[in-house]
Amino acid sequence: MDMRRSTPCSRCRQRFMAKSVTKGADVECPSCKPNYLPIPADEQYSSSQQQHYGLRSRMRCFYSQVRGKVHQSTVTPSLNPDPSAFNSMKRSSKRAVLCGITYNNWKQYRLKGTINDVRNMRDLLINNFGYPGHFIRVLTEEEADPRFIPTRKNIEDSLSWLVSDSRQGDSLVFFYSGHGLRQPDFNNDEDDGFDETICPVDFQEAGMIVDNDLNTLIVRPLTPGVTLHAIVDACHSGTILDLPKVYMSEEKNWVNSIPPSGAEKRTSGGLAISISACLDHQAAADTSAFTAGKMNGALTYILAEILKKLPGPTYGDLFDLINETLNNVNQSSCLANTRFLRRLFNSNFSQTPLLSSSAEFDVYKKHLFL
Repeated sequence: MDMRRSTPCSRCRQRFMAKSVTKGADVECPSCKPNYLPIPADEQYSSSQQQHYGLRSRMRCFYSQVRGKVHQSTVTPSLNPDPSAFNSMKRSSKRAVLCGITYNNWKQYRLKGTINDVRNMRDLLINNFGYPGHFIRVLTEEEADPRFIPTRKNIEDSLSWLVSDSRQGDSLVFFYSGHGLRQPDFNNDEDDGFDETICPVDFQEAGMIVDNDLNTLIVRPLTPGVTLHAIVDACHSGTILDLPKVYMSEEKNWVNSIPPSGAEKRTSGGLAISISACLDHQAAADTSAFTAGKMNGALTYILAEILKKLPGPTYGDLFDLINETLNNVNQSSCLANTRFLRRLFNSNFSQTPLLSSSAEFDVYKKHLFL
């Protein structure tokens, strides 16, 4: 008679068949200690349970094997090429900086979809818009090279690299997925009295990067024939580049956003376009509504899917599709953190992406090509 019985692994909690298990004793499964026979997944759980528990158990087994045997850089391959390639290769007319910040040391404010956002945007730029991988800088906390950790200095250095030596015909992209905040404006540059900010991983020590800084870093240097697209998936990101023209989707018209102080916020002849996740006073959602069990920034996911399926849409069509999709998801109550956000915004949570630019254009005639 087979005396084996089902028991959970004391290390990874995967259930398996073990012989002569003493009640209360710690035992390990085959992946952690190869002495036992695992139970097939379809015998352990129902189909709905398998999806939730089976994957988690297998992942725990995997990490128990690699723990102490490999470094993080081996487990998570870098999204950057050999750093020396940035200096050794010829320049490219297509360059990008992609920044995704998880805030791993902040459990309460940790974001789960930012790395997925970066991967999504990198794949989109390479596969759909022909960006060379060697000219896409990626800054995340998963990078082993300290130069690619999204600190304030590294972000600013990468943005300087992005616009340096720009020439006519260049197409540049700055993508950011992370926390965004607001702070009082002391320069009389904002109609609402607040500067918009992005939060580097070390912002508590080094400070936030405010919209004035971003304008100086990547808007003012743009020379004639150079186009910059900034895609910012963060709370309070509406006018994050301080661009002088803002397109109002509902009214279908451009409005001036010139600083009350009269400070110059234009380019040096190039074109800067910003696609922001929400208005300055709104929050942006991290959601699993589109891919079960996988978090993404709502704007990033929708934008990427549209551009993959509908290459080169007009800006007007793009924003109509984004807003329609967000409204449908919002009505279905699928957005992550919806309960909290609905309380915060008096049960009227909404996320309205915003288009701003250094110059007006016909949004239903001009096509988006990154």
